[in-house]
Amino acid sequence: MYELWIIILIHQLIFQGMFVTKNIILAKKIGESIRGKNIEATIASSFFGFFIVTSLVIGLFKPSFAELHLVSSSVATTIGIVLILLNLVISATSLVNLRDSWRVGVLEGQKTELVTSGIYRFSRNPYFASYFTLFVAYTVMTQSLILLALSIIGFLVTHKMVLKEEAYLSSAHGVDYENYKNSVPRYLIV
Repeated sequence: MYELWIIILIHQLIFQGMFVTKNIILAKKIGESIRGKNIEATIASSFFGFFIVTSLVIGLFKPSFAELHLVSSSVATTIGIVLILLNLVISATSLVNLRDSWRVGVLEGQKTELVTSGIYRFSRNPYFASYFTLFVAYTVMTQSLILLALSIIGFLVTHKMVLKEEAYLSSAHGVDYENYKNSVPRYLIV
């Protein structure tokens, strides 16, 4: 049986590695910070860190007081690994397709191109959809009620940040963003 904390750790090294690499390369390329200082992004980033650390701890210690056994451990791990792979594909594609328009949070002083091609033809927020996939993957793999509760909070925190970003994009891109918003779902299905 695979050790869940090792799977989560390897996934995070890849996932966060892609994120950090994109941030460093783009910040050097444009010569400016790509990190917004808005409260929604700060809360979401802090929550993501807390969720990941909690996932690692649960994967390592497997606390029995908060287990939810719906399927066997091997089935749960297999489903989790498939979702992790999906997360990596969605997030990598999002990072590549957004090109120089990638930002972490809202930076109102920077005007970026509105990207509507590639994976952005199917979702206005595929990178955040990849986070939702991560929440589900870790929750299923660990079969943890704690991660289930944190995933629900994570969906809400992420959604609030997305609403902030969408309001900014609407003000920055006007009718072009409104047309895009009316033709492409916010995440992958809604």
